[in-house]
Amino acid sequence: MEIEQLEKVASQVRRDIVRMVHGCQSGHPGGSLGCTEILVALYFDSMKIKEENGKAIFDMNGTGEDLFFLSNGHISPVWYSVLAHRGYFPVAELATFRKLDSRLQGHPTTHEHLEGIRIASGSLGQGMSVAIGAAYAKKLNKDNSTVYVLMGDGEQQEGQVWEAATFAPHHEMDNLIAFIDLNGQQIDGPTVKVMNNRDLGAKYSAFGWEVISVEDGNDMAAVVKGVKEAKSKLGQGKPVMVLLHTGMGYGVDFMMGSHKWHGVAPNDAQLAEALGQLEETLGDY
Repeated sequence: MEIEQLEKVASQVRRDIVRMVHGCQSGHPGGSLGCTEILVALYFDSMKIKEENGKAIFDMNGTGEDLFFLSNGHISPVWYSVLAHRGYFPVAELATFRKLDSRLQGHPTTHEHLEGIRIASGSLGQGMSVAIGAAYAKKLNKDNSTVYVLMGDGEQQEGQVWEAATFAPHHEMDNLIAFIDLNGQQIDGPTVKVMNNRDLGAKYSAFGWEVISVEDGNDMAAVVKGVKEAKSKLGQGKPVMVLLHTGMGYGVDFMMGSHKWHGVAPNDAQLAEALGQLEETLGDY
């Protein structure tokens, strides 16, 4: 898909995010808005997924296709929107986000059998381990597909992340691409104040990863280029880490750059202001 088309999808996804969170007055808009480009780029441009008549088909086993795991599950609004627009389930179902009896829980779970969801995610630090397990299984099965995982930068403070980060290079998981959403914010404030991650690139490099940096993770062309570069590094004995420098709340000026919008829903006036900044391109649900 061309960059302009991807950008149009991203604009609609951002509209969905703020409307979904507003609709239930609960959820996490900031990180979702910041990760829109990478999710759109993966599902609409980079990933090999099963399709029928141009729409994605969900197969829990994921044999012969690329897999994506969301580790920082609180940014479910962006993932749900992308999955819906890719055809996994009806876009109209986004209106049920975080509501009673909805399949679209605040943090993704397999219990509701929502197409596109393979693990429950929300307890931070676990997604990389799951992704490595899937990548290992693909190697054992001689399945040449790629496994992707997205984590937050605050999540790098979890110990399990670093156990997984040790395992992957040791076992040459060179069919794995991990992303870190480097927005510098977490629930209680800037990461440098809560628990300074320092140089994550140097850390992962020391652990044996191939490290790539995308300096503007909210520029679609840069993100697509970064993913292509990451894929070019596969099959060389190392897992690949992509550091995505993003802006929390990107696309809505009053939500940008502050941890305030980590887990706060916009009111009616704020929703109207946000939607005024985001073009409706695919039609609102």
